[in-house]
Amino acid sequence: MGTLTGKRIVLGVTGGIAAYKAVEVCRRLVDAGAHVQPVMTDGALEMVGATTFSALASEPARTSLFHDPKTPIPHTKMGQAADLILVCPATARIISDMRTGRSADLLMGTILATRAPVVVCPAMHTEMWDQPAVQENIGVLEQRGVMIVPPESGRLAGGDMGHGRLADPATVIAYVERALTQQDLAGRHVLITAGGTREPIDPVRVISNRSTGKQGYAFAEEAWGRGAKVTLVTTVETPEPVGAHRVDVQTAADMQRAVEAVDDADIIVMAAAVADFRPADPADHKIKKTDGAAPHIALEKTHDFLIDLGEKKPGGQVLIGFAAETHDLLGNAQGKLERKKLDIIVANDVSQPGVGFAHETNEVVIIQADGSCQDVPLTDKRDVARLVLDTAANKLG
Repeated sequence: MGTLTGKRIVLGVTGGIAAYKAVEVCRRLVDAGAHVQPVMTDGALEMVGATTFSALASEPARTSLFHDPKTPIPHTKMGQAADLILVCPATARIISDMRTGRSADLLMGTILATRAPVVVCPAMHTEMWDQPAVQENIGVLEQRGVMIVPPESGRLAGGDMGHGRLADPATVIAYVERALTQQDLAGRHVLITAGGTREPIDPVRVISNRSTGKQGYAFAEEAWGRGAKVTLVTTVETPEPVGAHRVDVQTAADMQRAVEAVDDADIIVMAAAVADFRPADPADHKIKKTDGAAPHIALEKTHDFLIDLGEKKPGGQVLIGFAAETHDLLGNAQGKLERKKLDIIVANDVSQPGVGFAHETNEVVIIQADGSCQDVPLTDKRDVARLVLDTAANKLG
C-alpha cells in the first residue's frame, strides 16, 4: 500500500500563475490514492477555474469561508480532518499570512485550524523570492516545522528566466510522501551505489553488464523519504531522485574512490553491479577491424573494494551487499556475506522472470549476519528497498 493511500489532503491553491500546475499535482495525488479536498483563494480563481479542480479531486473545490451548505465552520472541519495540508503554489502573500497568523480567507483559516503537517511550495518571480522579507518568512516557517519545497530555476511568467519557478509536480509529491512518512532515518547518512560499471576496451567500447540502476534509485527514494541524507554514486544517466546528492562515476575504480571519499555513512547500500573484470590494457584509440580478425582482449580482476569496506567498517555502520545469482542462490549469497563481512545481503535469482536487471520488480531474500532470512516475493523495487531499510534501521536502533 502506498504512502498516500487513504490520506486526506487539503490542497490549497493560491493566486500565482503556477496555479495551473496544481491541477497536475491534484491528479497525481488522487492517482496515488489520496482523498483530495481543494481550497482555492480568490486569486487562484483568477488563474484557473474551480470546476477543473472539482472534476479531478475527491470533493468539489471550496472557495469561501461562508455560505457552505455542509457546515458553518468549514475551516475547522477540514483542518481537523486533514492528514496534511499542501499549499501549491504558495504566493508571497500566503507565506506572509502563515508567518503572522493572519486569517483572511478559507485557506488560512484551515491552516490555522490544523495540527497536521503543512507543506508549502513557493512560486514567484526571482525578485520577489529574493526579497529579505520573503526569505525571513520562509525561515520562520521552517523553524516552526513547515516543510518548504524549494522552487526551481527556469522560465517564469512574462518570459523571464530565473529562480522561483514552482517545483516539478513529481518533486511536490515526493515531499508530500516524505511529510507523511515516519522519519526513522532522520539524521542518518545513507550512501547508495547504482548501475553497472563500465570498463573501457578503447575510447568507444566498454565491458559492462545489464544493470540499469533501478534498484539503487529505489533505495535513494526510500531513504530520503524517511529523512536520511542521501549520497547516490551512480553510473546511469537517469536523473537522481529528489533530495539525493549525485556523484557520477564510470569504472569500478571510479566508484571505489567515490565511496571511500564518504567517511560518515551510517548505512552503505552497495546496489551497483560492479565489474569483476576489466581489460588489462585498454587501447588509446578505437580498435579497427583488420582482415576480419577479432582482437584479443586480456582481462584482469578489478579490486573488490566491498571487502575493504567490510574490513574497515566503523562501529555502528550497517553494510549491505547484493548477490545477483543464477544458481545456488542461498549458498552463494551466504558465502559472500561471510567473506565480505556484511551485515545484510540482498540475494536475487536474475534468471527468473521479472527479477533483477531492467525490471520494475524484484524478488529477493534478505539475509542477515546472524543467519536470519526474509523471503520477499515478487514486488515493486521500492517495496524491496523499504523492507531492506527496515532491517537496517532496526540494526541502527
